[in-house]
Amino acid sequence: MAKTFKILSALLSYPTSELQDAADSLRDTLRDEALLPDSTQQGLETLIGELAASDLYDLQERYVDLFDRGRSLSLYLFEHVHGESRDRGQAMIDLKTLYESHGLDTASSELPDFLPLFLEFLSTLPLDEARDLLGQTAHINASLGERLRKRDAPYAVLFEAIDLLAAATPDSPNAEIRSELADGDETDLETLDAQWEEAPVTFGPEAAPSCKDGLIARIRAARRPAPGLAG
Repeated sequence: MAKTFKILSALLSYPTSELQDAADSLRDTLRDEALLPDSTQQGLETLIGELAASDLYDLQERYVDLFDRGRSLSLYLFEHVHGESRDRGQAMIDLKTLYESHGLDTASSELPDFLPLFLEFLSTLPLDEARDLLGQTAHINASLGERLRKRDAPYAVLFEAIDLLAAATPDSPNAEIRSELADGDETDLETLDAQWEEAPVTFGPEAAPSCKDGLIARIRAARRPAPGLAG
């Protein structure tokens, strides 16, 4: 079990005063586990320092602008693959079942495919198993990281760390990502309307790509507190 996953979960969650107060502890744990190369470690420490020293309301506003304003940087993993189709609902049921079979409390108001919650879950698993499951979402995380880097967003280093921890990496960062969630100017109202327009449900051979050969297949085969800083 690696606490590094839990720290990434906390850093990728909505900023709070508790997160700011925990800055020294987060740095120390990352250094003690030493799962990441020095350059990535330094980048994470820079982000931690910024989160600790900045005005909390400014941090919260930036977080909302990045991750909640449009769909291209949504932290809900299955949205990037299934959109609002029925496949996403079944995928989330399977993921919730996996969480509960490992004793993770899913009473959180967040949906199961929320990336910080997924990272919190991975922190409870043996390292090899956690890295393997994280690798099943590599194509999504790589695309999110690329979009953040294009914006010079400090959160990009978190996805660099996620990529390095995963047991597999995608051939292309945009593989299997829904085209309507491509990056755009999310200060533009027409772009926002287009991103949040409900996608039609598609059946048959023309249906949107499925995760069944990746994460969801593993979830169905395995059957084995919301993101936070405790433990």
